[in-house]
Amino acid sequence: MVLNLFHVAIRTADLDATRAFYGRVLGMVEAERPNLPFPGAWLRPPVAGTPAILHVYAGEAASGSEGAVPSGGAAVDHVSLTVTGFEALRERVRALGLDWREQCRPDRPYQLFVFDPSGILLELTCDEQAEAVPAPTPGKQFRAGWRDWFDPSAYRQFSKAA
Repeated sequence: MVLNLFHVAIRTADLDATRAFYGRVLGMVEAERPNLPFPGAWLRPPVAGTPAILHVYAGEAASGSEGAVPSGGAAVDHVSLTVTGFEALRERVRALGLDWREQCRPDRPYQLFVFDPSGILLELTCDEQAEAVPAPTPGKQFRAGWRDWFDPSAYRQFSKAA
């Protein structure tokens, strides 16, 4: 019996960029992580006492037997996280120059879709309904299965080398 999402593990070629993205875009903070034999970070919502829901790992462990760190979700279509403040989140993503897609319909929670630096599609589902449905952004309607809008160069800003 499944009760809840425990965590999602993300392999990354750029640990610093991944930390910065989840911190600057989603406000996540680092959680205590065990002393593991490879670099990584455990990230959690910024509310005291919340568990780490993203386990990010890098280095040799991230490349595995393939010898390279994969990008994108492979067989994972997307990771869905509950968020608050849809319009503020959309503005933050826009201000950072990241491409996104969205669903703004009165019959469902509002959703913003954005990639992380490793090419993993995030579905950010707002858990609150505003009095008025946020105005959809022209040309940004989400279409299931479409991934042609991921531009890795937009994420260089999160890397220390930037």
